[in-house]
Amino acid sequence: MKELRRLGTGVLLTLAAVWCASGQGQIVNAVLGMIAQKDVAGAERLVRTYQARVGARPDLAAAISWLARAALEARSYDRADALAAESTRMAAQFLKTAKVDDDPWLPTAVGASIEVHAQVLAARGERPEALAYLREQLKQYAGTSLGERIRKNINLLNLEGKPAPALETAEWVGPARPPALASLRGRPVLLFFWAHWCSDCKAEVGVIADLRKTFAPQKLAVIAPTRLYGYAAGGEEAPAPKEKLYIEQVRERFYAPLADVPAPLNAANFLNYGASSTPTLVLIDRAGVVRWYHPGAASETELRARIRAVAK
Repeated sequence: MKELRRLGTGVLLTLAAVWCASGQGQIVNAVLGMIAQKDVAGAERLVRTYQARVGARPDLAAAISWLARAALEARSYDRADALAAESTRMAAQFLKTAKVDDDPWLPTAVGASIEVHAQVLAARGERPEALAYLREQLKQYAGTSLGERIRKNINLLNLEGKPAPALETAEWVGPARPPALASLRGRPVLLFFWAHWCSDCKAEVGVIADLRKTFAPQKLAVIAPTRLYGYAAGGEEAPAPKEKLYIEQVRERFYAPLADVPAPLNAANFLNYGASSTPTLVLIDRAGVVRWYHPGAASETELRARIRAVAK
């Protein structure tokens, strides 16, 4: 009882809700909520009390990985690395008898822990070691849902200043087959990776459409790769032809200002560019070299400045 009283009323209420909730994942939601409220210490107290009650679980490993990310954001690198290692060890108990994608929480726990450790190495000035570690993990988790995320972290450390990877263009949505990147040499290129379920992608459309007009005299080319996810409206499972039709409908409704923008449809593009976050924005200069790699949305001000830099 003394242990519980030390937690504080807010944490106790959250803990009670977590214990009463059925199924896994409530601990993750609770920790995310507390981190969003800047109560990282309370989130860790919640995790430790929950851990003492239920022991190792995949969702608990995922919750610990969120603590690691919070410590990384606070630049508490030793603490972040220790929490990432703890999450990895806990997840490893389940990976002895299951694959990483067999449980919905294992990819979060393992992926976040890999990401945090690599970023800690980079923050300490050990970029070659971080890249070597990430490439080793990419081999280990090839063919799993972690591939895009690991590649994203490799690209964050290593893609800018390198030739842009080619795009697979054999399948697409929209009116015309996308051009090969090599055919666009001499023009600045913006890649806009998007997903049919992504609200941030829809919010970015107006910004990109406006900047496309602004930089038309500089011949800015925009290409919008997307991919299949295996489901359509409402999360309903969908075979490829049905999902492709749904993507076309989403594109017509929400992406009308970019209706004529080429849109390759291939998961390989997302893997090669590490587009595990959508949108992902990539700017390529006139020589075909990546000058900006940005997982996530960007403001109009930032994107305008970035395009101006490559459109000279």
